[in-house]
Amino acid sequence: MPKRFLGRTTGSALLVGALLVASACSSEGGGSTSPQGDATLVFGVPQPPNSLDPAELHDGVQRYVWGALFDTLLYLDHEGELQPAAAESWEYSDDALTLTLHLRDDMSFSDGEPVAAEDVRGTLERTRTTAGAQQGNLSAIESIEVPDDHTVVLNLSEPDDNLLNSLAQAAGVVGDPETLDNPRTQLDPVGSGPYTLDADQTEDGVVYVLDRRDDHWNTGAYPFDTVTIRPIADRTAQFNAMIAGELDAATVDGEMAEHAVDAGLSLTEVEGVGLAQIVLADRDGEVVPALADLRVRQAINMAIDRAGMVESLNYGFGVPTAQIFNPLSSAYLPEREQTYPYDVEAARELMAEAGYGDGFTLAMPGNLMSMQFQATLSQAFADIGITLQWDPVPAQTSGQSTDWAAYWNIGGAAPPSRAVAQYFAPDGSNNPFGSIDPELNGLIEEVAAEIDPDEADELYRRINQFGIDNAWFSPALWIDTIWATVEGVEYVGSALSMPDLQVFDVAE
Repeated sequence: MPKRFLGRTTGSALLVGALLVASACSSEGGGSTSPQGDATLVFGVPQPPNSLDPAELHDGVQRYVWGALFDTLLYLDHEGELQPAAAESWEYSDDALTLTLHLRDDMSFSDGEPVAAEDVRGTLERTRTTAGAQQGNLSAIESIEVPDDHTVVLNLSEPDDNLLNSLAQAAGVVGDPETLDNPRTQLDPVGSGPYTLDADQTEDGVVYVLDRRDDHWNTGAYPFDTVTIRPIADRTAQFNAMIAGELDAATVDGEMAEHAVDAGLSLTEVEGVGLAQIVLADRDGEVVPALADLRVRQAINMAIDRAGMVESLNYGFGVPTAQIFNPLSSAYLPEREQTYPYDVEAARELMAEAGYGDGFTLAMPGNLMSMQFQATLSQAFADIGITLQWDPVPAQTSGQSTDWAAYWNIGGAAPPSRAVAQYFAPDGSNNPFGSIDPELNGLIEEVAAEIDPDEADELYRRINQFGIDNAWFSPALWIDTIWATVEGVEYVGSALSMPDLQVFDVAE
């Protein structure tokens, strides 16, 4: 499908692949409207939320449901910039150890009760002291003060440059502390967000029907009066339903794009949504000694035909890359994209210089995320003498553990602070061996305490340069997503958008 037929935008913070792609499904289709003329949308996600309890929320596509029910303190717009939400303003102390949040005065819960600072404090306290996916994102908070009904003060034990980003995601939701421990919160919480669940039509894990709140302070950002969200996993079935006119919107693969156009659907290519890469995690050679040698990691980078992978495996919908920061990010270094050109002979020379001219075996987890790429990667590694051994693992197993020295990973575009927290921090989810380096650690500590955005951006670029120079990763490509929509529905997100209902609008 030639790209010239696609409308282009700059993406969505959705993950890509069979496990990670969101799509939509509707028994009505067509961006239908109610008799009163209110727009409705029926939309699908690849998996249901594990829970609607704020302490157990997960970021990613589960946000489509919980993000409709809860406001977050801050919000990341389509350019990845922080914007006011429940907190209309905020400021750090000079030492970056105190964060003061000034709350809106026009918020209410779905039961009509006003939202006050004590509610924010209670939700944050419960999340940071409860084992769960979000607890680590609030680990820098030492205590929380409430000087008045609309001010919350977070006292930190150490600077945390990712805290503001976390407060725009699941760690920053605003719940009703008086009801959070009630069993109903798991399935039907008292929320602060723009929608409520229609309990009569909602079936947990099967379908979630959301009704827009007319009394919400930001109701104008949500044009759909009713949104139905269905967990659907089979992409082929989704595409067939889209072609049959049963869907309002869906993501489609490159190979499906031409058929979608023939069916009269509008397509929007969303650039740079997901980063496909090999994380060379064992940099100290604990499991595979060879990976401790920089030359071996550099050789692996030079063995990857990135441009070829874009064309042969992703139908041209993507961009080759040698760095983990998104091209829209302030940390991106365009001049470094040619650091590791595809050069098998040069890679073999590096392997020989490192003492691995005869190669070695490298085990990596093989799951649904890697399946499409395994044959190509195996051949690329074999070309420089490395035998890839793919260990079959369940689909939900990411490989982010010390069981494997390296693993294939597809992750969504993220702001620099989140990328640093995930990939470079000693406790980052994509740093399972806890790799440390004096230079890098100094940069991480410096950027965590930097409250000047321009100075912070320069530090993020230096961290990016460190990652490239030391070949901590072997990035391959930024994967594009293609959204198909019917008449009356428009996708308006970007590569840095969060999976939130605000990425959809009613088309003119």
